[in-house]
Amino acid sequence: MSGERVLITCRQMQNCIDEFLPRLNEHELELVLPEVVQQPSEEDLIEIIGGFDGMIAGDDPLSARVLEHAKRMRIIAKWGVGIDGIDLDAARALGIPVVNTPGVFGGEVADLALGYAIMLARQLHRIDASVRAGGWFKHEGRSLDGKVLGIAGFGSIGQAVGARGKGFGMRVVAHDVSDAASAAAAELGVEMLDRDELFRQSDFLVLCSPLTPQTRHMVSERTLALMRPGSFLVNVGRGPLVDEPALVHALDSGQVAAAALDVFEQEPLPATSDLRRFEQCVFGSHNASNTREGVLRASARAVENLLQGLGRA
Repeated sequence: MSGERVLITCRQMQNCIDEFLPRLNEHELELVLPEVVQQPSEEDLIEIIGGFDGMIAGDDPLSARVLEHAKRMRIIAKWGVGIDGIDLDAARALGIPVVNTPGVFGGEVADLALGYAIMLARQLHRIDASVRAGGWFKHEGRSLDGKVLGIAGFGSIGQAVGARGKGFGMRVVAHDVSDAASAAAAELGVEMLDRDELFRQSDFLVLCSPLTPQTRHMVSERTLALMRPGSFLVNVGRGPLVDEPALVHALDSGQVAAAALDVFEQEPLPATSDLRRFEQCVFGSHNASNTREGVLRASARAVENLLQGLGRA
């Protein structure tokens, strides 16, 4: 054995680890895969992280408090795109590189976002539940054709959402502050708006933004009040993009007709959450990227990032 130990806390990576054992075993690494529901707690990580040279992380809370215990860590290979759970300043100060896997499942997340939009517009989940229970519920839905699809965050996922929305005959608008996003929007024929105007114009608003100090609670009491009455909200980005009590108020008033949330401020969604009251809403389990194909792409990239960080690529 090389003596190098690798911690794998990403649940998707754990589920497909057999696919990558031949590649990892070439380097005689000792792999440790603790049981994970969504992500370990800071306390869980503090207890074990000091014994590892490398890590393939999911949405772990890799705070400065956790990282100061990672005395041997030489590489954090983040599975997926979002790195908001990692204190990058602390990692940099400790000399621990952090590498993610961007652009590996934009299509998968976009498929789910449009699936959610259709479910909200046609209330398919309520019809299904009614028929299963012996009923025959008929909901007068909304057409997607001709509606305005607003996208907050126009990176690879947002662009894939936009392309699919155009396929449904929707007018697509977006908000993003990057020059690359603006260039992509011009190429796809998508109008870029400022954030408030995005809320004002959208019949369906899809959140694809990363979580930053600027995007935290971008869906707030103020911005929800800008939306068209009876509009729809889909979040496939990060839970804290949405101020959940503000969304509850907007759902109660009818300002927002329904919401589809794949992510939440606290995960799993607490049993006491007021969001559970709204049968017109659809809830996911932070699972938008979880297709066999997407998982294998992201996992392959994460493994190569890990090996490169350990000097074994």
